[in-house]
Amino acid sequence: MSLSIGIVGLPNVGKSTLFKAITKKQTLIANYPFATIDPNVGIVEVPDERLKPLSEISHSAKVVPTTIEFVDIAGLVRGASKGEGLGNKFLSHIREVSAIVQVVRSFSDPDIIHVAGKVDPNSDLEIIGLELALADLETAKKHFSELRSKAKSGSNLLLDQEIILFERILKALEVGTALRDLSLTEDEKKQIKSFSFLTLKPMIVVLNVDEPDKQVAMEQKLNWNGPLIEISAKIEAELADLSFEEAKEYMDSLGLKQTGLDKLILAGYKILDLITFLTSGEIETRGWTVKAGSKAPQAAGVIHSDFEKTFIRAEVTDWQDFVKFGGWPKMKESGKLRLEGKEYIVQDGDVCYFHVGA
Repeated sequence: MSLSIGIVGLPNVGKSTLFKAITKKQTLIANYPFATIDPNVGIVEVPDERLKPLSEISHSAKVVPTTIEFVDIAGLVRGASKGEGLGNKFLSHIREVSAIVQVVRSFSDPDIIHVAGKVDPNSDLEIIGLELALADLETAKKHFSELRSKAKSGSNLLLDQEIILFERILKALEVGTALRDLSLTEDEKKQIKSFSFLTLKPMIVVLNVDEPDKQVAMEQKLNWNGPLIEISAKIEAELADLSFEEAKEYMDSLGLKQTGLDKLILAGYKILDLITFLTSGEIETRGWTVKAGSKAPQAAGVIHSDFEKTFIRAEVTDWQDFVKFGGWPKMKESGKLRLEGKEYIVQDGDVCYFHVGA
């Protein structure tokens, strides 16, 4: 399934440096490759420690991890919602992504001037949040006006409910409240999905620091209660230029156990409520992405669309049991192999073999 995360930020916060590190066309510290399919789009493999032991047990010819897509969205400045910077182009790009990574600056570098004249992460957050809310406000106002016009011609229960919903939405956006912080039911979220509201999208804040995991506590606490990752975009860019051995040595010298990019990729995967199920055999060991809560036929459909329609049953086991008992040939003897039907909800780490009809 397609995963797309847009990276936004004010000028000179390190957004482009971070994106360049993401889109390096070489193997990095975790031995996963990066590929660029467009000047501002990079596809990266999701780190998954389960793939290697599975492939060794199955003697797989190749290993195929699942992937995530990052989009470098340029043009965000104060006034973007009114056409400043790249304006509408920026807004159209960000509406297409599944989630947002917002980069704010905390690093100190006198040679890189902050657009606001001083380094203030909370100010970055406020400006970006306000621009996204203002863009959503324009969209909501337009639709609310249409709803009121319809109501003049005759009211009904569904129309009245939608008017009440959009009154709540307008009230929140007018004071700069993100729609993700508004108490919306799942039905209400589905009802407004087609509007692609920017502040409804899941968001991760990346604090671009001088040195991750070692920074002295910030003078002021970030006004953000969602997912937060400290990353030094400068260090990530340096790591991207090193060989595997050199990068590992550099990380050890900094006391880092995981790259910032790994943290970001995994956080993006989590915020989108995704899980990975696995398939393993001689041809390949592979990770597949599905939404948490997906049933077995839906998971089979990710492999091939026809499999969902012709699904019969699935042989399922936990990946650790698969490795422990030596793969498919010995799974039946282990008593750990389960036969699951159409109502089975696939779990993260399941190794599956799907039986389908013609």
